[in-house]
Formats: sequence, structure tokens, C-alpha cells
Amino acid sequence: MSRRLPIIHKVTDEQSGPFQRQHLDLEFSNGERRRFERLVSHGHGAVVVVPMLDEDTVLLVREYAAGVHRYELGLVKGRIDAGETPVQAANRELKEEAGYGARRLDVLRAMTLAPTYMSHQSWLVVARDLYPERLPGDEPEELDVVPWKLAELDQLMLREDFSEGRSLAALFIARQWLGGRE
Repeated sequence: MSRRLPIIHKVTDEQSGPFQRQHLDLEFSNGERRRFERLVSHGHGAVVVVPMLDEDTVLLVREYAAGVHRYELGLVKGRIDAGETPVQAANRELKEEAGYGARRLDVLRAMTLAPTYMSHQSWLVVARDLYPERLPGDEPEELDVVPWKLAELDQLMLREDFSEGRSLAALFIARQWLGGRE
């Protein structure tokens, strides 16, 4: 069933760090009026990179996660800088965080974090045919690079130190996509 989008009667903006908070005064097709909030990201989105060391092995990175105050395993990720494509950003972040570049990069799809109240999108990129190359990054310390077999995702998905939703979703999407290729 396709619904008509709500009518936006008023938008009120306020700054909130890297995001802009908007208050939306909405009217739905049934006449109900509500006020919603959303966070509008500044910038050009982000990338989540699935770097494949070989056909069976993905490279994860371990870095400090301030939100949960612990070291967390996850995929290479970062923002897309002005003028960059998702492919360029993915290759740059891969070099900065894992010390590898990629000769083959495939953008699979955009993913959202919380689309009911955030506009932020992350592009899922699979990186293959890796070669060693390091660029200086913005991390305060060098990240640990941890090889992980795709066949062992069932063990990874239940680890306490691997909890980021984008990394979880990206690995399962990439595994399915890679498995369907010749």
C-alpha cells in the first residue's frame, strides 16, 4: 500500500554538534497533526568497507568506541569528504585504518542508521584485490587489524565487542553478494 507523505507545515532548525536538529510540524493523510524531530547530517555521508583479504577472509579493525567506552571490533568506516565518491572514500579509509588499498571496489548499497529520525546514510563498499599501503589517518592510535573468516560469522555476531549494527549488516550483505558471484 502506498501512502501519501505527510504535509510539512513548518520546519524549525537548531544546531546540535555535527548534526542539525529539525522539528517538523506534520499533518498526516488522516488529518492527525504531530511534531517530529529528526537529525540532519552535515556532510556527504559515510562508507562502511568490507575489505576482503582473500575469498574467505575479511579484515576487521579494533578501535576505541567512546559511546560504549571499550575497544570494539568492526569494519573500516568513515566519512565521505567533500568532492569524494563513496569508492574514493572507501579506499582512503581502508588505507588509513587498515593499511591496505584495494584495486577492486564495489558499492553495494546505501544503509541508514535510524531512518525514522536521522538522515545519515552509509555506503556499503566491498574492497577486493588488496595491497599494502598506509595513509596517515585521524585516529589517535594505530588500529589493530584482525582477519576473520566469513564462514565464522556466527561466532563473530555474538561477541560482546562486535556490536555495531552497520558492521553486522554489512558483513551479512557482503557475504551473500560474494557468494552469488562466480
